[in-house]
Amino acid sequence: RARERRARFVGKNGACNVAHKNIREQGRFLQDVFTTLVDLKWPHTLLIFTMSFLCSWLLFGMVWWLIAFAHGDLDHSTRLQRDPAEGTAGSAAAFVPCVTSIHSFTSAFLFSIEVQVTIGFGGRMVTEECPAAILVLIVQNIVGLVINAIMLGCIFMKTSQAHRRAETLIFSKHAVIALREGRLCFMLRVGDLRKSMIISATIRMQVVKKTASLEGEVVPLNQIDIQMENPVGGNSIFLVSPLIIYHVIDKNSPLYDISPMNLHHHEDLEIIVILEGVVETTGITTQARTSYLADEILWGQRFVPIVAEEDGRYSVDYSKFGNTVKVPTPSCTARQLEEDKSIM
Repeated sequence: RARERRARFVGKNGACNVAHKNIREQGRFLQDVFTTLVDLKWPHTLLIFTMSFLCSWLLFGMVWWLIAFAHGDLDHSTRLQRDPAEGTAGSAAAFVPCVTSIHSFTSAFLFSIEVQVTIGFGGRMVTEECPAAILVLIVQNIVGLVINAIMLGCIFMKTSQAHRRAETLIFSKHAVIALREGRLCFMLRVGDLRKSMIISATIRMQVVKKTASLEGEVVPLNQIDIQMENPVGGNSIFLVSPLIIYHVIDKNSPLYDISPMNLHHHEDLEIIVILEGVVETTGITTQARTSYLADEILWGQRFVPIVAEEDGRYSVDYSKFGNTVKVPTPSCTARQLEEDKSIM
């Protein structure tokens, strides 16, 4: 019977397959409000900002209505509306309201919107009669600037997040194991679809599998770094065209005792590939990730060439990006291959 396939630690699209449950210290997220807002989904972020504006407008609208009520502006304006003749040279000239044209809570709410979004329709304005009204005007302007600054910062960060650039960094769907320079190598292909380069790009690999220590401690997701090599040497790569990155399976490799016969029986084997670099156009560090399970590793195959010279320039055929061909490869482990070489 076919063995059940293990859950991925990292998806093919780079998403980490980890669910955080039973977090008791939820208050820690509020200590970093800005990052929490940036991490929220777009509908939730827009809802929070919309409610922030509406609540601030309503709050200060109530404050302006209370100021007008305490100063008697509402009574005087109501009396003038009932008897327009009374608002001639006598009482109208003597009475100065805190805010002109405030007749009800609706007009106070409209004035609150005008103050916070700096829209002046000319019908309502603050006078010199009430120092408290001037103070509220200053406070509301500061609150409006703070909300605008947070909103613009969050929107900028959400639209320029580094993982958006990682969408154009692609990995081959399958990895392969074949001979290179007489040694068994684990190989994959990575490419960048954009013309703007990833500066100081580095790539590394980890093997994630379930292990047990000598003391009996079980580590369900033990992460083991494995040494990588690439055509330009070291971990830094010049990703101007697709490259084949490879790992030499030697005695220090976790794949040293894996053969094509038992490769697909390692259901707990997962190889994670992480590419990091600085986006040339924005200067923001980005990271692209993928993973390969045992059944996504092809033994005895090699990637086909996709770079060719045409009309004095190099062209890349991405339709063949993940294509492989069969090549002669020993059906034994890297340990057995080295032992055979030492005997010969």
